[in-house]
Amino acid sequence: MTNPANILVVDDEPGMLRYLQTLLEADSYRVATAAGGEEALRQVQQDPYPDLVLLDLLMPGLNGLQTLEQLSKLRPGIPVVMLSCVGDTRKVAQAIRLGAQDYLTKPFQKATLDAVLSHCLQPRSLPLENHRNGHEVDELSDDVFFVAASPVMRRLRNQISQVAGFNVPVLLLGESGTGKEVAARLIHKLSPRAQRPLRKVNCAALPGELLESELFGYEAGAFTGAARPKPGQFELCDKGTILLDEIGEMPPGLQAKLLQVLQDQSFCRLGGRSIVQVDVRILAATNIDIAQSIAVGKLRPDLYYRLNAFTLQMPPLRERREEIPLLLRHFMALYANRYGRTALSVSPALVEACLRHTWPGNLRELENFVKRYLILGDESLVLNELKALPSSSPTETSIRIQAAAGGDLKTLVRGLKGEAEAEAISQALDRTKWNRKEAARLLQISYKALLYKIRQYNIDRI
Repeated sequence: MTNPANILVVDDEPGMLRYLQTLLEADSYRVATAAGGEEALRQVQQDPYPDLVLLDLLMPGLNGLQTLEQLSKLRPGIPVVMLSCVGDTRKVAQAIRLGAQDYLTKPFQKATLDAVLSHCLQPRSLPLENHRNGHEVDELSDDVFFVAASPVMRRLRNQISQVAGFNVPVLLLGESGTGKEVAARLIHKLSPRAQRPLRKVNCAALPGELLESELFGYEAGAFTGAARPKPGQFELCDKGTILLDEIGEMPPGLQAKLLQVLQDQSFCRLGGRSIVQVDVRILAATNIDIAQSIAVGKLRPDLYYRLNAFTLQMPPLRERREEIPLLLRHFMALYANRYGRTALSVSPALVEACLRHTWPGNLRELENFVKRYLILGDESLVLNELKALPSSSPTETSIRIQAAAGGDLKTLVRGLKGEAEAEAISQALDRTKWNRKEAARLLQISYKALLYKIRQYNIDRI
C-alpha cells in the first residue's frame, strides 16, 4: 500500500487496546480505538474511514457478532478480523457468514497478526469472496464470472438454473452493460450442451447481407469474391448454443429467415437451394424497448413471440449495489494481473463513493473505472472523477424523450445519442486538460476517431 492503512481496534479490555495500538503503530499503521460496539459504529461513520477493523467477539453490551452485522450494513465491504480468547467453531462460522474475513484466537503471535493484516488489506478475487461470504459466484472462464450476491441476482440465478436444462429460446433483456452475455454463458454452461460450442454474433456490427452470410454461410458464387462455400455460425455450432446479441438491430428481412430456424431448425445458405438442418439452441439479447420496437416495425412480433419462450430481465447495477464491493475487488485483481501492476487497495471511502454513484453504464462502467484507478494510481483523483461522471438514469432520459413529443423516433434517438457522446467527449477533454491522446485513451477510441468527433460536434476549448 502506498499510504499506511487506517485500522480501528475494538476491545473492551484497555490493556489489549494499548497493546494492539502500540504493535500496529510500530508498523506505521494509523490506529483508532473503541472500547465497545456502540463506539465502534460511531467511529466508522467518521472520516477517515478505517481500512480494516479488529473486532473483539466477547464484549458487554453490543457484542462482536452484533457489531459485525451492523458494520456490514454501514460500511459494506470493510474487512473485519474477529478476535477472541475462545476458539468456538460455531461462532467462527457465524462471523464468516456475517462477513468477517478472518479470525484470530488470543493470544496470537505478531507474525500471525502481520500475515492476517497483509492478507485482508489486499484486494480479493471473486472465488475467494465466494467461499468466505457465502456469495454465489460462477466462474465461466479465467476472467468471466456470474455474481449473485444480491437478492435480485440470486432470483435470476435460480431462473437460469431452471431454464438451462430445457431446449427453449431465451430472451435476455436489460440496459447496456448489465451482463446479458455473461448470463447467456451461464445458461450454456449449465445446459446439456455445455461441451458443445457457444458462439456469439453481434447483429448490430454487420450490415444485413454480411450478417446473413455470417449466420447462414454461403455457396460458391453467391456474391463477388465467394470463390468457395463457407459454413455460417449456425452450422459451426451445431448441437451447441448461439447468442444473437443486439437482436433488435437485425434487418426485418433477415428476421424472417431466423424465424424459420426457430420453427424447424433449417435454412438455406446464401446463394444456395439445398436445406441445411441444424440443432442449435438460440439465445437472444437486446437493450431495446420491445413494445416500441414492434410498434415502429423494427422487430417482427412473430419473431419476438418465438424468442421469448423464456425471458430474463437483467437488473441494472444500481438495483444490486450489494455486489459493488465484491466487483471492485474482482476487477482490481483481474486487471492488476493482466497489466502486470500491483493491485491497489479498495478503501471503504472508495466503496462508499461507488455505492452512491448510479452507474448508468452498469458493469462496463464500473470495470472501466477500476482500470482508470489502476492506471492512475491515485485514489483522490478517481474519487473526484467519480463525482464528475454523468449519472443520468433511464428514468431521466425517458422524461426527456416524452418532453420532445411529436418528434420522429429515429431522429430523436440519434439526437440523444449524439448529445450523450458529445457530453462524454467534453468531460474526457476537461479531465485531461485537453490532452487529446489521453482523452482518446480514457474513452477507449482511436485518436483519429476522437479528432473526427470533436469536429463533428463542434467541441471547443473554453
